[in-house]
Amino acid sequence: MVIISPRIQFYEITDQPWFPEYFMRKVQSCLTVAWNFRMPIMQKHSPAQVVSSILYNTLDKSVTKYTYIDFCAGGGGPTPCIERELNLKLAKSKSSSANSELNQPVKFVMTDLYPHIADWKEACSKSKNLTFVPKPVDATNAPADLILGDGKKVFRMFNLAFHHFDDSLGREILKNTLETSDGFGIFELSERTPPSLLMITLMGLLFFFITPFYFWRSPGHLFFTYVIPIIPFVVVFDGYVSSLRTRTADELCSLLKTSGGDMDGWSIRGGRDMHTEPLGYVTWVIAVKE
Repeated sequence: MVIISPRIQFYEITDQPWFPEYFMRKVQSCLTVAWNFRMPIMQKHSPAQVVSSILYNTLDKSVTKYTYIDFCAGGGGPTPCIERELNLKLAKSKSSSANSELNQPVKFVMTDLYPHIADWKEACSKSKNLTFVPKPVDATNAPADLILGDGKKVFRMFNLAFHHFDDSLGREILKNTLETSDGFGIFELSERTPPSLLMITLMGLLFFFITPFYFWRSPGHLFFTYVIPIIPFVVVFDGYVSSLRTRTADELCSLLKTSGGDMDGWSIRGGRDMHTEPLGYVTWVIAVKE
């Protein structure tokens, strides 16, 4: 793996205050598709399915002990798919497990500093195991009692989000996470590598083929893809910047250790799992309090 170094501090177009909300929503809808789409031959599983497998295999028997809270959920992204896939895996394990605790479905909660209520309501209408917090949630100052009443431990998730934070903000978020949760996972779809940049280019081209199937009811989406291609341009440009800002698992662990939070009793694992052959990997770190 050839890492492009150092991490750059450019900002994505969608991070800019002048970027219109109209286009922001449409770009986020493309990212949701990217999380959940499975490309024949190149992808055995969608990226969201890969993340559900990472959770299932890494947390093992403790996977049902948590409620999973997605911070920076945006328009929903991969959370509904991860919830569905993880609970399908748990349902399949029922026949082979006598442990009633392992047979229970797990719940996911979507949160964001800027809640997407309409998108979340639609996603939650399709699953009783998916809910959301309607008020803004600041990941640097999230309360320990954000969710109550289910008797489960709290597991925070950052899906394709942590690269947005500079080191100072990242440390604040990690410190609060250590103080207010029992586990967390950071998942990124890109890396600072040439293959990752190539994968993003191919993804941009892919949207020219699949947009009519996913967004045929949206004349604006079609117009700004095929007539004035603002949407694919922003998706690809921001994808390049995201790749060049993404930390490796080792860099995430180093940031965690310098966050100032109490790491006593925490165990940390990290790695890379392929989501698009032979170019794309999920870079991840999972930490749990023992």
